[in-house]
Amino acid sequence: MNFLRRRKNSSEDEDDDEFLNVTAAKNTRTKSRKPPNTAFRQQRLKAWQPILTPKLVIPLLLLVAIIFAPLGTVITQTQYNVEIIQIDYSKCESLANTEDYRSVPKSKVYYHFKGKSTDPNVKWKLINSTSHRGDEGLRCLLQFDLPKDIKPPLYLYYRLTNFYQNHRKYVQSVDLPQLKGEAVSPESLTTNCKPLRSITDDQGNEKAIYPCGLIANSMFNDTFENPVLLNPKLSDNNETYTFSQSDISWSSDKTKYKKTTYNVDDIVPPPNWAKQFPNGYTTDNLPDLNNWEHFQNWMRTAGLPNFYKLYGKNTTSTLSSGTYLMNINLNYPVSVFGGTKSVVITTSSIFGGRNVSLGIIFIIVAVVSLVMLIGFFLQHLIRPRRVGDHNFLQGSAFTAVRDQL
Repeated sequence: MNFLRRRKNSSEDEDDDEFLNVTAAKNTRTKSRKPPNTAFRQQRLKAWQPILTPKLVIPLLLLVAIIFAPLGTVITQTQYNVEIIQIDYSKCESLANTEDYRSVPKSKVYYHFKGKSTDPNVKWKLINSTSHRGDEGLRCLLQFDLPKDIKPPLYLYYRLTNFYQNHRKYVQSVDLPQLKGEAVSPESLTTNCKPLRSITDDQGNEKAIYPCGLIANSMFNDTFENPVLLNPKLSDNNETYTFSQSDISWSSDKTKYKKTTYNVDDIVPPPNWAKQFPNGYTTDNLPDLNNWEHFQNWMRTAGLPNFYKLYGKNTTSTLSSGTYLMNINLNYPVSVFGGTKSVVITTSSIFGGRNVSLGIIFIIVAVVSLVMLIGFFLQHLIRPRRVGDHNFLQGSAFTAVRDQL
């Protein structure tokens, strides 16, 4: 009986040992860091590696030169013919005279007219008067000459420099449901809008800022009046060239903004909008973001610190030659961030505005390819190299093996 009991205990011990071994084996397999035996994980996928022989490289360089040279020439010529006049009026408050017109420094004027190199003779003057909206403030009067007629379409831009709209916190400082028309309560607004999320009035009531965030608060608010031709050829009266302010934003942007459902008593404008809305919002002056295309263009943040924003356009009328007067209401400070602001009147091309850099880069690539082609071709003619010749290999290890063989 004792013998049988010992045999039973021995069998149980063996079963326990086997169970522990199996468990240890499973744990070992689980902890293994060996990748699966597949073609992808073991890097056995089929691959193709071209051998760069002279017969392959020379035609390839020739093809690059043939494609890039005419394409670069066309791009350069097209963008060079874009006509533009750009005036930096940042220093109008400090450099312009309040009594008469003074010439604008040459460094603040950039222009190009096709077939003409005449200086537009830009002058400015500073006055303090009431704008067309009824608010009082400084106005910069710009007077410039156009040496020739400019055919449509024409575009009116403003340009800012050293303004970083691509800052991460700046880009995120917006509440999308609020822009879509939802009446979002102050406590439900995104925290990205802080510190321009809500304001507590004198009675202790918390009101939401509409629209909240840094982007809306820093919106460009200088206003441009249409340029007036002072010496028209066909009439005795001054003629105004009208830039339309509708249909200037992207159609995809218009779908992002809806008319708000807020009650005007529950919201306040951003702090920097105080001049435009001195008494806050009312039923008559509540901004309609769905139709406010200047706001939509501003909310599409730029990727670079120097950028243009479309302010108006004219696709039908010719801008006649002559002397023009343009009034700008000065509201937007740029000295606080060390930048500049400019007004731009320009035509366009299928490649965009006047920027010949892209075409020049294409031409440079074509020239470099052509030079390398000639060099490789002469090398192949004068000192050809047999492909796969081991005599061109260098290294002590290879030399030792070769000598042993």
